[in-house]
Amino acid sequence: MRSCVNICVCTVLYALCIINVQAQQLDLANIGKNVTNKPVRLGGGVSANTIFYQGNDGQQRQPFTYFLNGNVNVNLFNQINLPFSFNLTNLGSNYGYPTLPNRLSIHPMYKWVTGHIGDVAMSFSPYTLNGHMFTGVGVDLTPKGPFKISAMYGRLQRHVEYDTTNTIVPAAYKRMGYGAKVRYDQKDYYVGMSLFSARDHVNSLRWQPDSLNIFPQSNIAFSWDGGLKIIENLTLTGEYGLSLLTRDVRAEREGSSLLDRTLSMRASTQAYRAIKGELNYQLFKNTIGIGYERIDPEYRTLGAYYFNNDLENVTLRYARPFYKDRVSVALSWGIQRDNLDNTKDQSSRRSVSSANLNFTPNEKVNISFSYSNFQTYMNLRSQFDYINGQTPYDNLDTLKFTQLSQNMSLSSNYYFGKNEKRKHNLNTNLSFQEAADKQGDILRPGSLSQFYNFSTAYILLFVPEAISFQAAFNATYNHIATDDFITLGPTLGIKAKVFQKKITAGVSSSYNTSMNKGVTQSRIVNVRSNINYTFLKKHNLNATAIWQQRNLMERGIKESTTATFGYAYSF
Repeated sequence: MRSCVNICVCTVLYALCIINVQAQQLDLANIGKNVTNKPVRLGGGVSANTIFYQGNDGQQRQPFTYFLNGNVNVNLFNQINLPFSFNLTNLGSNYGYPTLPNRLSIHPMYKWVTGHIGDVAMSFSPYTLNGHMFTGVGVDLTPKGPFKISAMYGRLQRHVEYDTTNTIVPAAYKRMGYGAKVRYDQKDYYVGMSLFSARDHVNSLRWQPDSLNIFPQSNIAFSWDGGLKIIENLTLTGEYGLSLLTRDVRAEREGSSLLDRTLSMRASTQAYRAIKGELNYQLFKNTIGIGYERIDPEYRTLGAYYFNNDLENVTLRYARPFYKDRVSVALSWGIQRDNLDNTKDQSSRRSVSSANLNFTPNEKVNISFSYSNFQTYMNLRSQFDYINGQTPYDNLDTLKFTQLSQNMSLSSNYYFGKNEKRKHNLNTNLSFQEAADKQGDILRPGSLSQFYNFSTAYILLFVPEAISFQAAFNATYNHIATDDFITLGPTLGIKAKVFQKKITAGVSSSYNTSMNKGVTQSRIVNVRSNINYTFLKKHNLNATAIWQQRNLMERGIKESTTATFGYAYSF
């Protein structure tokens, strides 16, 4: 009896406490206009599903599983949405008491002022504040005119004491931050600037984990961006980022000037820079673009969770439609390199090119083609080259290593015999992928892998009867090292809507064979059926059954049956 009471209590707590609360754009200027005779409205739904399983295929699944899910949305004054959700299942053998929600955000809006209160995230620039979650306040000001302003202040990181019994969670100092962004827009140009600053509280931890290389840090990051319409159809955009990162705020101060004191320059402070620019030109229907980006090694800010640095990119783009816009072509090429300061033992250079072609001669035919090529060149320098070298010119390039990868896909759709009673559709897809490692001019043995996939499907739809037939065929060929794998087989299916189209039912069957070097490895048969019934507009019943037989040459015949029954109600 006590266990039943505990289960009921836990279920209620699940329903009430496993929630994600978020108020979306509370428009204070129109809140009085939107109040109706129902200032509080409820919406949502509940669903229950059961899964029955029986088989000897060794999956060790439970024979019976149930799921109970629900969600409720409370709407206040047609402006605030408070969503709640819960779920319950028998997959676990223990019931635990859930915790209260740990995320709450409110976004009030009044005319051109939008506020952000609680646990929110904002982005100013990729080089300053970029999507980092914080607990505090923020505001976006978008008045009529050229100026747009954003600002934030809050806690970016909680303090976490070092725990010897839980080394998975590292120690962390409490981190507070603030920032602002200003942008000025005109018809032919725009300029903007963003500032972000964050600092760890040294006294937020009782024990300072210096031995774990965790130090209190601070950061001031700037970004200046702009765009200019040079001439008609020729635009130039660019951005420059500067990050002053202090790895230990306890280090001695450096410099006595007003600027040094303002920026809190210390012995552990390093300056990192980033620059990005793009030039785009449109001549008639031709679009030509060139881009350049360079980010210093170790560039990062405390306003982003991760950052790509130590790279230099150059990209070229070209696009144009042809033949009365029936054919469109898009080409791109780029090259990237790292080890910009030549301090690494390993450097790499990457080259990426792609081409996309789309052909639509009429409303019945559509053909698309895409190709991409990725190549990485690496130069590895062993430390023994420096130890054992007799002259500065010995072993300049100990190992030249190249990775090659290319992808290609071709797809087509053909609609024919289209009339009021019957519709025919034939679609075909072909894809190819290849990867290899090359040392010097020789492919490394066993490194070449190729993957081919072919699929085609024919669909016949009888419109008045709402009945469709499908016949498909799939084949894959995979070459890895010295092995060749082939899998192929057909699929047949039928789908219909009956009883005034309130019930949708379908059944399909597929058969596929897998071979390795011409020797059959397995034969698999699948039979699937499903039925769906909607009544009283808000109630839905569905059932699915899957029977599968696996004839594995090394393990014999395995069979399994899976049946799913579900009910859903929305309000």
